[in-house]
Amino acid sequence: MSTKALEHPTFQRVKAAFPSAKFQAVEYRDQATLIVEPNDLHAVMAFLRNDEECQYNFLADVAGIDYLGYPSKMPARFAVSYNLCAYSRDDRFFVKVYLDPSIPTEGIENDPALVVDSVYDLWSSAEWAEREVFDMFGIRFNNHPDLRRILMWEDYPAHPLRKDYPLRGRGERESYRVVDRTSS
Repeated sequence: MSTKALEHPTFQRVKAAFPSAKFQAVEYRDQATLIVEPNDLHAVMAFLRNDEECQYNFLADVAGIDYLGYPSKMPARFAVSYNLCAYSRDDRFFVKVYLDPSIPTEGIENDPALVVDSVYDLWSSAEWAEREVFDMFGIRFNNHPDLRRILMWEDYPAHPLRKDYPLRGRGERESYRVVDRTSS
């Protein structure tokens, strides 16, 4: 944890607003990232949007990350990263939450440990981005208005951006009829 990240004004405001919460701060290439616990995520995100000095009024992206096989030790296997922007100061701030699966990740089972609260009620731009993270990684978002697959078909048997998913698939393609120009 760098000293400069600890001095970031947004981190200081969040720490003052949530004195009992556990946070970590990281800075890489002048970009600050606040790491929060899953249970504190929604409250911290609401604070970042609504606080007069923070004013992160735009959610640019929500991304899922799978750290399986990562060269250095990570706190958990999965992460959800939020990219926030405050246009009034031309400032970008990242919030990350780590999640560790409680069951093997090879299939489509709903893991109760891979759940965070949706931020759709704070930024409507989160709707499709959270659906993509759900579809590709299997991370679910509580209170999402329409959490269903967005890229893969509804009965798809896995989450293809998990690193334990085989590169050639698990035979899904072989069970579908090939459609060419003459058969359509």
